[in-house]
Amino acid sequence: MHSVSVAGAVVREDGRLLAIRRADNGAWELPGGVLELDEAPEDGVRREVWEETGIHVEVDQLTGVYKNTARGIVALVFRCKPSGGAERTSDESTAVDWLTPEEVAQRMSEVFAVRLLDALDSAGPHVRSHDGRHLTPIQSKSSAAG
Repeated sequence: MHSVSVAGAVVREDGRLLAIRRADNGAWELPGGVLELDEAPEDGVRREVWEETGIHVEVDQLTGVYKNTARGIVALVFRCKPSGGAERTSDESTAVDWLTPEEVAQRMSEVFAVRLLDALDSAGPHVRSHDGRHLTPIQSKSSAAG
C-alpha cells in the first residue's frame, strides 16, 4: 500500500523558499501532508501550506514526484507563489521561515532539500526515490531484469 502526500515549494519574488520546522521531530521541511481521498492535489497543497504556515498560495506546476521506498509514501511537489496571509506557526510547525537555496541545503536533509531545489529547476518534473534518508537510484522492473 502507498499513501500520497502533497507539498508546496513556495517561491517568493526574491527567490527565497518557504520552510517549516516540524513540531514532531524538529526537522526543517517544506510544508505539506497527506492528500485527502476526495481532494484534488492542488487543493491539498493550498490547504496544507495554509494550515502549517498561514500563507495562501497560487499553485503553479508539478515539479517533482518523490517516493519514500521505506514508508511507501509518494509525494507530489508543486511550485507555488505566495498570494497573501502572514507567517505563523501551527500545531505542526514550531518555526516558519523564508530560506535562500543555500540555507535550504544547510538546514534540510538531502531528501527534503532536493524537493525545494528541484522546484527552482525548469527542467522538471523530477522523479526521485529515497529510503527516508538518502536518494536512491530508480530502477524499473525492465531495467532491473536486463
